[in-house]
Amino acid sequence: MLHAGFEATSPPDSRTTAAVPPQPQFRRSNDASRGLHGPALALILTAAFMVVLDFSIVNVALPSIQRELGFSVSSVQWIVTGYAITFGGLLILGGRAADLFGRRRMFAAGLLIFTAASLAGGLAHDPVLLVASRVVQGAGAALVAPAALSLITTGFPQGPARNRALGMYGATASIGFVAGQVLGGVLVQFTSWRAVFLVNVPVGLLAVLVTPRLLGRAREPRSERRLDLGGALLVTLSVAALVFAIAQVGVLGLAAPAPLAALALAIASAAAFVAVERRHPDPLVRPQLLRLPGLRKASTMNLLLGLWNAGEMIVLSLYLQQVLHYSPLVTGLVIAPQGVIGFSAGAFGARLARRIGIRRVLVLTSSIATIGFLVLTRLPVGGGYSPVLAAVMLVGFGTAGTAFGTMVTAAESVTDHEQGVVGGVINTSRQVGAAIGAALLPAVAQAVNGADPTTAAAGDRVAMLIAAAAAAMATAVALRDRQGRKELSTRAD
Repeated sequence: MLHAGFEATSPPDSRTTAAVPPQPQFRRSNDASRGLHGPALALILTAAFMVVLDFSIVNVALPSIQRELGFSVSSVQWIVTGYAITFGGLLILGGRAADLFGRRRMFAAGLLIFTAASLAGGLAHDPVLLVASRVVQGAGAALVAPAALSLITTGFPQGPARNRALGMYGATASIGFVAGQVLGGVLVQFTSWRAVFLVNVPVGLLAVLVTPRLLGRAREPRSERRLDLGGALLVTLSVAALVFAIAQVGVLGLAAPAPLAALALAIASAAAFVAVERRHPDPLVRPQLLRLPGLRKASTMNLLLGLWNAGEMIVLSLYLQQVLHYSPLVTGLVIAPQGVIGFSAGAFGARLARRIGIRRVLVLTSSIATIGFLVLTRLPVGGGYSPVLAAVMLVGFGTAGTAFGTMVTAAESVTDHEQGVVGGVINTSRQVGAAIGAALLPAVAQAVNGADPTTAAAGDRVAMLIAAAAAAMATAVALRDRQGRKELSTRAD
């Protein structure tokens, strides 16, 4: 039995195919009301906080890292995209491993890897070593994220209870975002950029130490089934090549050999992945799973969300420091309202969904994000930041609300024994989008701005227009797709 009110069960399911072994599931015990807010859930939410914190906390530190370690303008983005590539590329593998070998085991292993890489990043004195530590951090996060999400989705029954828990998960992510922006500014302003990595170490070590005590009662027998490591390698290679191609387009142009070769490699790797998955006895993702309307809708919207969210944060952070000449601390403080309002969207998302339904939540929140980005296309070259403060808050509410809706939509599509891999798929789509957005939007901004100081904000405005287009596309997906009622991944072929 899991600590704090989760009871381990593994009942047989007549709908489960022979190719997918049943995995331990978690349901609320009679005292689950205490478990919802107990130490076990707090630990899971802390892990989610760390993963999001480490993505956003680096944004404010990018100019300082660039100056001290000698990164070029075009290469500094790899501090962000290096993390996003391995995070996005290995999430499905992490989710599959959680389903087969135990969610608690993968959760603890990911925390340990993530913490060790954070220490290495904080001590790095070379650009290559820093990017390498970020790559390893992404690998650790790829184990933590799907395990944490699947512990929640299997720990609560489908319906209001699960929606509340997912709302807490989304709200925690928003708090992590706020803390990353503000804490990053404080640490860079008063200590050093190295502190943005080292701050993870004591929290991560404590989480690793308490994981066996808080989650150790879950019965998680090891499976003899194999993980598809070849498929994971192909996915990572495809994502890495795609992001590299997009980044190089902004520097060299679309017709240059390097981006064209990278794009060809990305397409070839993706095609090889599809071919391998169809023949592999234990694929990372069963092809039938990807045909579920709810999962397709959630994944598509999450990819677009990742694109607009990650790209916006880098462009906005650089705009505030380089165009408006704000300090790192002030930059974090003026971005913070986006995360604060996002916390509200996550915290009250379940209540809103009960009143208007998940589909309408997705339409409403993605539309609000679109409106916010349209206002941000008028970023001023000088003066105060107040004219676009409301737009930043609109983007925050729309982003967090859309993220909550996609998590609920994806979780409703499947039964417990595949929640880990579904957590991997839904997180992968967001991180792939984040990798693309982190490469694309700053590259566009840089290409449009050029060296002319009179065009200081022109490229940033164009980048925000791209983000608005992504949010509008998400709204179109939410409007068009009519999700089926309780589509189950364990249907017989």
